[in-house]
Amino acid sequence: QVQLVESGGGLVQPGGSLSLSCVAAGNIYSIYAVAWYRQANGKQSELVASIDSAGIRNYADSVTGRFTISRDNFKNAMTLHMNSLKPEEKAIYYCNAEIEDTEGRYYGMATWGKGTLVTVSS
Repeated sequence: QVQLVESGGGLVQPGGSLSLSCVAAGNIYSIYAVAWYRQANGKQSELVASIDSAGIRNYADSVTGRFTISRDNFKNAMTLHMNSLKPEEKAIYYCNAEIEDTEGRYYGMATWGKGTLVTVSS
């Protein structure tokens, strides 16, 4: 079994910065694509940023130029650096990954963390 664990959420002032981390644990053979999503209260989940299996990064238009997604394949980890945060970006942020374990089980993009809350407020 594999799992994702996020950390780094918290309270930040408008215009501030925050970094979120996500570590994959378990019998992991390989992680292919990774992504960060967020869900604000009462709203649908939104794809924030992703890195596909070829290493190509994609960002939601609303965060382009302010957020940076990165990954560390040796540590089975990914990070989301967020700058110039806005109050409307208060949400639970989730990491998501495409994983294959050491027994050959391919999970697709079905593995999710439990989320970490980001609050942007003065």
